[in-house]
Amino acid sequence: MDIPYPDGHGPDEAPVPHALLAPVLGFLGTWNGRGQGGYPTLAGDFRYAQEVTFSHDGRPFLRYEARAWLLDGDGAPLRPAARESGWWRLQPDGRVEALITQPTGIAEIAVGQAADGAVDLSTHDVALTPTAKDVTATRRRYTLTDDTLTFVHDLAAVGQPLQHHLSATLHRKR
Repeated sequence: MDIPYPDGHGPDEAPVPHALLAPVLGFLGTWNGRGQGGYPTLAGDFRYAQEVTFSHDGRPFLRYEARAWLLDGDGAPLRPAARESGWWRLQPDGRVEALITQPTGIAEIAVGQAADGAVDLSTHDVALTPTAKDVTATRRRYTLTDDTLTFVHDLAAVGQPLQHHLSATLHRKR
């Protein structure tokens, strides 16, 4: 049985991006690279590899997925680290409402702005499962320059104030 696709595209065809995605069209695709992180409650600073994918289905939001691996001193993967997925909902004024979930029991709602190849998101609300780490706030900044995506993540957790946690430089994979 053939399934009719209301946008006229088949399952393997990319839909036309919604007009509200204009400020973030450059983010579409898969990005990977390396970064560094640290936090006062951790044993020390660390290096990591990260892959981030942004996609869409023709509606005014981006599907977001990110995963990371801790690296050893030689840059080889040690083990999986962070993983998260969610949606960025674009509004007519360039405002972004983001829903980001992590398998560690953290669900963030962040709001911010998309303009000039950059997205700046700050916490609106955080929901935690009963056993999740106590996260109270985050700020995420994504800056696109040519084929480089820079990511900076600030975190307020486990009694610590909002401060730098992660930064990475990612390059377009596909």
